[in-house]
This record gives sequence, structure tokens and C-alpha cells, in this order.
Amino acid sequence: MALDKPYQDVPGTIIFDAEQSRKGYWLNQFCMSLMKADNRARFKADQRAYLNEWPMSEDQRQAVIDMDLNRAMQLGGNIYFLAKIGATHGRSFQQMAGSMTGMTEEEYRAMMLAGGRSAEGNRYIGEDGDAQAHRQPQGQAGKKEST
Repeated sequence: MALDKPYQDVPGTIIFDAEQSRKGYWLNQFCMSLMKADNRARFKADQRAYLNEWPMSEDQRQAVIDMDLNRAMQLGGNIYFLAKIGATHGRSFQQMAGSMTGMTEEEYRAMMLAGGRSAEGNRYIGEDGDAQAHRQPQGQAGKKEST
């Protein structure tokens, strides 16, 4: 029986519930393996080979290789586990969070110091706030360079 999940209507939010936990079990186990220095070294030496040792989906493996944290979360990754991938690559949580919004680290820091995103226009999907899908990514890091 499917549970009623009214929280699925919150824009820009993936709730790590039991369903997400089941979907991302091996992805999150891989992330936890990065707590050991020898595993981090093996991963950094050959990401694909190390990832292939884990029974994840190819989409999950590619999200890790691409450092696409938004996609990894959609595929069941928990941000607190995924942070271990960023740390393995020498990235701070602030840098990772900024990358998830298309913001530079400086833009993300400024937004958070100013109080974060407003709830106005972001309470449910379909409003016109800055967290809505049609407004992503917001920052300069998410803008494509024109050639």
C-alpha cells in the first residue's frame, strides 16, 4: 500500500523516506565506505572500477562520477552520506550545496547569510519562487558560457 506523501509537492526538496532509503541502500553504503582511507585511495585511483564493486544502478554510478548530487539524491542518496564523496574530492559541504543550486560557493554563502531562500513562492510545486524547477539553476556557476 502506497503511503500518502504530501511532502512530494515541496519544490526543490527530496525527502529521504523509507522508499528513498531502499532505493539508495547500496549507493549510501558505497558512500560510507569512503570513511576508510584505503577505500578513498582506491576510489580516487579508479572511480569506475571501485564503483563497479557495488551493486548500484548504472545511473547511480554515473551520478557519483559526474558529482551530480541532485541526481544522486533522486536515486536514493542521502545528502549526509553523499557528503563523503565531496570530502573525498576535497570539497566542503558549502561547496557541494552551492553546486546543487548552480551557485558558486560565494553566492551560496551570501544567500545563506541573508537568511536562505524565502518560503514565498516555494511552498508547493507550481508557485513562482526561486526554488521552482523552472528557476534552476540560479547562480552564475549554473549559467552556460556563450561561445
